[in-house]
Amino acid sequence: MATVPRVKPSVVAVGTYQRTRSPAFQFRGTGFVVGNGLHVATNAHVLPERLDSDNMEALVVVLPGDGETGTVRPARAVASERSRDLAVLRLEGGPPLPALRLGSGARVLEGQEIAFTGFPIGNVLGMTPVTHRGIVSAITPIGIPQANARNLNPALIRRLANDVFRVYQLDATAYPGNSGSPLYDPASGEVLGVMNMVFVKSTKENVLSDPSGISYAIPVEYLQRLLDGLK
Repeated sequence: MATVPRVKPSVVAVGTYQRTRSPAFQFRGTGFVVGNGLHVATNAHVLPERLDSDNMEALVVVLPGDGETGTVRPARAVASERSRDLAVLRLEGGPPLPALRLGSGARVLEGQEIAFTGFPIGNVLGMTPVTHRGIVSAITPIGIPQANARNLNPALIRRLANDVFRVYQLDATAYPGNSGSPLYDPASGEVLGVMNMVFVKSTKENVLSDPSGISYAIPVEYLQRLLDGLK
């Protein structure tokens, strides 16, 4: 797929760095470069709730290189929307990176082909970008009615009452570490959404004792709104 080599330079690993820790870099998820080349999109849950500033823990992104090499760039969160599980980071120091172009969510159809590139189980398999492909199998509400009142929780009730938040259900398999990966059109490379392995799954599958294996992504228009707020 000719698009993958164009996408990979924009995909980064998101984590924290603490020099006195072993390992010093702690992988938390995937992100991808957007906008002016100094912003990185990811999931809000990928970011730590707090940094250990006493021990100089810092938020960083890693740009994978060849083999075991990679470039570390400090970053800071500049926007976050917990209700959509999206966040935007700004890179500190260094030149802009190649950014991915955001597509239009209005053109996404059920059955269309998609791909996503990220770091599945990155803390075990390493910082090598991996690409999966599949189709959009459904465009579905994030909150669904429950047959038993015991399965309702305050967050789900709010979504059922006044939220038309719809997500993409995919037939491709994502893994922990793919959170924050760009979901894109394999022909053009335009970003269609942001992969999500925690927020969406916990909402839609809260009655299941075991994960279904279904993957989800947050439509790109929600990310675009977050980025527009930075202008």
